[in-house]
Amino acid sequence: MSKSNKKRFLLILLASHVVGLSLMIAFNWFWVNSSSNDSCMACHAHPESDASWKKSVHYMNGSGVITDCSACHLPPRGSAEYVKAKISTGVKDVWSYITKDVESIDWESKGELEYAQKIVYNSSCKSCHVNIFPEGITDEGITAHLYYEDNEEKLNLQCISCHLDAGHYNPNYKHGQMTSLPTKEQGEIYAEATAVDKFENFVEKIPGTSVSLSMIAIPGGEYLIGSPDSEPMRGEDEGPQRRVSVSPFFMGEVEVTWDQYWAFYGETMSEGRTPPSVIYANNSREDIDAVSGPTPPFGFPDQGWGMGSRPAITMTHYAAETFCQWLSLKTGKKYRLPTEAEWEYAARGGSSTPYFFEGSPKRFTNDSFWNNLFGADTTVINGYAIYANNSRNRTQEPEKMQANAFGLKNMAGNVMEYCSDWYSPDAYSLLKDGELNPKGPATGEERVVRGGYYGDDAVALRSAARRHTEHDKWLRTDPQNPKSIWWYSDIKGIGFRVVCELPEGVATE
Repeated sequence: MSKSNKKRFLLILLASHVVGLSLMIAFNWFWVNSSSNDSCMACHAHPESDASWKKSVHYMNGSGVITDCSACHLPPRGSAEYVKAKISTGVKDVWSYITKDVESIDWESKGELEYAQKIVYNSSCKSCHVNIFPEGITDEGITAHLYYEDNEEKLNLQCISCHLDAGHYNPNYKHGQMTSLPTKEQGEIYAEATAVDKFENFVEKIPGTSVSLSMIAIPGGEYLIGSPDSEPMRGEDEGPQRRVSVSPFFMGEVEVTWDQYWAFYGETMSEGRTPPSVIYANNSREDIDAVSGPTPPFGFPDQGWGMGSRPAITMTHYAAETFCQWLSLKTGKKYRLPTEAEWEYAARGGSSTPYFFEGSPKRFTNDSFWNNLFGADTTVINGYAIYANNSRNRTQEPEKMQANAFGLKNMAGNVMEYCSDWYSPDAYSLLKDGELNPKGPATGEERVVRGGYYGDDAVALRSAARRHTEHDKWLRTDPQNPKSIWWYSDIKGIGFRVVCELPEGVATE
């Protein structure tokens, strides 16, 4: 090689090294700075995300340490998972920024635990919080963190299950035992329960409180419980169909509301008794000593969504039954949870189709190729049910929905509702055609729940759709030992509706 060629080669080699080094420096600069807060905020246009972060303990804390966006929303740096997540998240975020209308995004629902679990990495929490028993931790914190250590892998526990507001402050979130009841405007304090001498709708007044329940007269009748083999998307536990009969009864127009549940709680709670004046001014009601009620829940059991007429949620089946006992003592009537046969009969309202309103699961469901591509037909179902397509991932006021033929609202969606029956997948095979008032298996491990909830697809809202409690799973993050018998820590979409048996002497045509 000539001297000139060698010189040219060395110049090219040097230039390539300079270019390569420059590209590496540029890529490294981009790689590092694309994970900065300013870079994240360039695409994530949520107006409250920056403000709520600066109010959280990840920004405002005694140590002065600030935790940036990528520290929580990406795996720990240096891992293969970090590279994979950074690339996939970046592509998704840029695409969403280009194609989505920021104004149409429901930012509040993005703060719910169900969504947060998808975008926060537990491994990142652990990489910073190496010592989970720091100086100053409370005894309750030690108990909770010991439980976490023992059950992290077995129960798939995540730090944000208890520390949801660590990264973004939420005034409606609290992880700690509730110390006082929500206040309610004073209304008329009822002296007597409503007298019922006819089989017709009535409003039950709860003596000693200012709350009442609207009860609907459900005529007795015969129907086919379960779903036929031809019903689209049916479950295997919905058959075989059996013709059964139920006697007349009264049923709550809507699920038990927070106003009603807090009246029960305030009179019967086992710990942290609050003076009646705190709840209702000038309340002259008597304490109900015959019923021992719930201990205080952790945090805000309404999840910050609102109380009042919204359905009360997160209570256990035992707590729901105890509410019925209290209501029976207060009114002198027999209140209880509905049997599964009564619940389905009431939900159908005389119909034998998948829903008590017109439509097919195939048309309503999101779980199909064409509906995923073009959107499910929600024209009819949106008027009758609070579910995944219209709930904003939370419960809603029941009065927003139309009633079924019996006058009952939210028998599909909003919250799942407890039945009194033990669950068995083959319960219907044990029924006899023509059986009157079936009550399900004599024993079991889980209870029947019906109706679907705000996060369900339309398939789970069918009148015959069955589900059961998942007791251990629903108490997954409860650190107490023994665990609460009153409140679930890991289910939000569960509530109940009451049934009242006909008082003695009330005749039906």
